[in-house]
Amino acid sequence: MSNEHDQAVLNSIFNPLLPVGEAAFEFNLPVDDDEEISAEIEEAKRLELQGVQAAEAGKIDEAIAIFTHAIAVAPGHASGYNNRAQALRLKGNMPGALVDLNKALSLTGGKGKSACQAFCQRAQIFMKEGHQDMAKKDLEAAAAQGNAFAKTQLAQMNPYAALCNKMLQEAFLKLQRGEPDCQTKS
Repeated sequence: MSNEHDQAVLNSIFNPLLPVGEAAFEFNLPVDDDEEISAEIEEAKRLELQGVQAAEAGKIDEAIAIFTHAIAVAPGHASGYNNRAQALRLKGNMPGALVDLNKALSLTGGKGKSACQAFCQRAQIFMKEGHQDMAKKDLEAAAAQGNAFAKTQLAQMNPYAALCNKMLQEAFLKLQRGEPDCQTKS
């Protein structure tokens, strides 16, 4: 069992782009979406799994159709909108993806796993479209809920933190290889 110091050291090694002291492995991870499991949501989840399988097989149009059906079955289930948004992004339909992501965020109130996924997906679209401030805002919202991907992306957007963490990683690698440090001997 590791303590906080051990976790911090491991995070510095395995997540060099995160600012020192920021942990990718935290206890305040996003909680599951706060929704009552009904027969409709169970069916929507089953359909979503089929949609993901279709998307992984490269059948994006089929995946979109399946996700659309899942949304029709459980229109209050945010995950379906996230999944369809991902498929729409793959098709290059960014406006359609944004509509679905905004709907997912509206349904979740910006809290939970589906909200974190929606924030991260929307941030990726914003970055691609050159809206760095909007992307940063969404990543901060996801990171505040413990999303490690969002934290990593935020660190990559911070050139000073990335440089410091890269230097730290290089120092650890030199230590592992048994190389001498940078000090010169007089």
